[in-house]
Amino acid sequence: MSKRYSKLGSGEGPNYDWESDHTFVKVSARDTNGAYTLMEDNLKASFALGLHRHDTHAETFYILEGAVDFYVDGDWHRCGLGTTMHVPAGVPHACRVADASPARMLMIFQPSGFDGFLAELATMTKADFADETKMAELNARYDIIPMGPVPPHPDDPV
Repeated sequence: MSKRYSKLGSGEGPNYDWESDHTFVKVSARDTNGAYTLMEDNLKASFALGLHRHDTHAETFYILEGAVDFYVDGDWHRCGLGTTMHVPAGVPHACRVADASPARMLMIFQPSGFDGFLAELATMTKADFADETKMAELNARYDIIPMGPVPPHPDDPV
C-alpha cells in the first residue's frame, strides 16, 4: 500500500538551484491533485522578479528569513520575518530581496502548476531561453503574463 501522506525535511524535495534563488518543492501538484503547490524559496542577494500577473492562480508568500520588497497592484511593501503577502489572480506584482540581502520564504500557488513550470525550465538550454516563441508558449501554459521589469522602488537612487 502506498503512503497517503508525504514528509520532507530541510533540504529535501525536488529542487532547482538557479542563479538568483534555490527553490524546493515541498508539496507538489501531484500531492494535492492540483489544488495547490507549496515551495520553499531561498532567495540569493541578486534575486529580482519582474512585473507579471497570473490570470487563473493566486500566490501567497510567507517570509521565513530576511526581507522581500513586493510591488503589488502599484504599491511597494517591505515584508520581513513572519509577514504574509497574498496576491490574488489578475493582480500585477513583482518582487526583489530587500537591501540586496538573501531571504527565505514559503510560497503557495493555488491552484498548483508552478512546480511543473520549474521542472520544464530545468530541462531547457541557453538557446531555449533565448527563443522568444518557446518562452512565450511556456509562460502561457503556466499562466505567467510578463509585464516588464521590476518597477522603480522609492529607495532606489534617482
